[in-house]
Amino acid sequence: MNQLFEFLLRQRNLLLFVLLQLISLWSVFTYNNYQHTLYFNTTNAWAASILSTRQEVASYHQLREINGELALENQKLHQQVFQLQAQVQQKADLPVFFSKASLDRYKPIACKVIDQSTRNSQNYLTIEKGYLDGIKPGMAVISSTGVVGKVISCQANLSLIVSVLHTSNTVSAKIKSSGELGYIKWPGYQPEVAELMDVSKYKKVVKGDTIVTSDYNAVYPPNVPIGIVAKVGLQDDGTFHDIKVMLLTHFSTLRYVYVIENKFAGQQSKLEQAKPKID
Repeated sequence: MNQLFEFLLRQRNLLLFVLLQLISLWSVFTYNNYQHTLYFNTTNAWAASILSTRQEVASYHQLREINGELALENQKLHQQVFQLQAQVQQKADLPVFFSKASLDRYKPIACKVIDQSTRNSQNYLTIEKGYLDGIKPGMAVISSTGVVGKVISCQANLSLIVSVLHTSNTVSAKIKSSGELGYIKWPGYQPEVAELMDVSKYKKVVKGDTIVTSDYNAVYPPNVPIGIVAKVGLQDDGTFHDIKVMLLTHFSTLRYVYVIENKFAGQQSKLEQAKPKID
């Protein structure tokens, strides 16, 4: 305590000067209209700037929660789309009989991407949901814009996805306008571009055609967007088109995906594996 008093005593002139300056400034800004208005406007501007910065920081930290909520909303929308597509298809094929199970055949599960690669010839993604959330190997994975890949292994809370950007992974596809079948294969370079294979040169294909998943697909629901035809040529053997497809899924910025549960997958697998012999 004595040291504090000694310090104040030594610095009394400086402290007195500071006190008088503060009193002078207070008098200037209090009893002069111009200075008072200037002080008021300046402090208000600073306060508004600080408040705006605080709100921006708070909004930034809320983005993760907002993105999660949007993913869940998209999950519900995907479910409705699958049901409507099934209903439209059944109305076209069977105008009277409807299967509730068929309408609910596909169930999307929203998942966050926590790791991925795009620069290798064999690329994978890791999502933060596993078999405890109903994820199983073989399930399709899509994004809000198109096809992503399929699940190849699961742990309790994590799953590994083989990407469309994998030289050994193929996707059964068709040209939306004509229904012509083929399959999508990634050549191992340019993560934005894949190739549509096995389309005869006698079939009409034009730049700008939309490529979607086919109806004969054991993994993906039908009509999921894949990409847009960017270039049409002829392969070296002269038999098939050389078709370059601009993928609709932007893998480098992928944050949320939807794992698609096919409720008929088990039935279809057992039925196709146990084909009866015909005498």
